[in-house]
Amino acid sequence: MSRIPTICPFCGCGCNFYLMVDGGHVIGVEPNPANPVNRGMLCAKGWNCHEFVQSPDRLKLPLIRKDGELVESTWDEALDLVCTRLKDLGEKHGPDSLGFLSSAKVTNEENYLFMKMARGVFKTNNVDHCARL
Repeated sequence: MSRIPTICPFCGCGCNFYLMVDGGHVIGVEPNPANPVNRGMLCAKGWNCHEFVQSPDRLKLPLIRKDGELVESTWDEALDLVCTRLKDLGEKHGPDSLGFLSSAKVTNEENYLFMKMARGVFKTNNVDHCARL
């Protein structure tokens, strides 16, 4: 059994815990009592966040629609498609036709870069964040 330190993926608080790994499979979590944020405690989401790691329903590759069906793709192909479609929509309908929603599951720095991309590349101020809802 090994303990791998990590940060909870469910909100921006920064709670720390250890993923408990046995035989290459994540089997549980153990809160980190030394972390000043959660002081050895976790919410219900934190206690159960290990469950999605080995879920058979978990997506491991991007999916794109081809001939009406979702098929696995490479990251480069999927990101190129998203970028092309967003640029086309922005050119056809104007930048205010685009909106970008961010997540509390990423760092402040990543949210900042996301906002800069929306405003600098796609020329829209339509940026929002799930924590505000």
